[in-house]
Amino acid sequence: MSLERAVRAKIAGKRNPEMDKEAQEWIEAIINEKFPAGQSYEDVLKDGQVLCKLINVLAPNSVPKVNSSGGQFKFMENINNFQKALKEYGVPDIDVFQTVDLYEKKDIANVTNTIFALGRATYKHADFKGPFLGPKPADECKRDFTEEQLKAGQTIVGLQAGSNKGATQAGQNIGAGRKILLGK
Repeated sequence: MSLERAVRAKIAGKRNPEMDKEAQEWIEAIINEKFPAGQSYEDVLKDGQVLCKLINVLAPNSVPKVNSSGGQFKFMENINNFQKALKEYGVPDIDVFQTVDLYEKKDIANVTNTIFALGRATYKHADFKGPFLGPKPADECKRDFTEEQLKAGQTIVGLQAGSNKGATQAGQNIGAGRKILLGK
């Protein structure tokens, strides 16, 4: 098998149809439109128009101009505008897919993960009432310790500080012993 085919098979193996379906249903609920029947999930998203509609519903006028015609470069511009709006909305840069992942269908699983990251980012916007996608991100749990509690913690020697409470490796034999042959 060629390297390219092996890489494609590995990327296709990462794809989860249930996640794609969940992301599609969430997008349809947000933009209040169904995907066209007979078209695959990635084909509907490919020109970036649905994605731009999605971000414009979540954050109005995030993408002021959505290209509906003009060929490959205009559609890729839609995707780039969506990605820029995502970052402004609060999706971490590391969670945003690359344009070719969607336009050339190189890594649709990454596109779905980005949509889930957008779904998680909606939790941080109090004005958004739902529906939500994915688990709610954890909030910071700030703790305040007194000076007395901090000093008490410094007197405790953790097990990672070099103490192993008398445990040894005596008697352990792992693998074959080393054989030294003299006289050869």
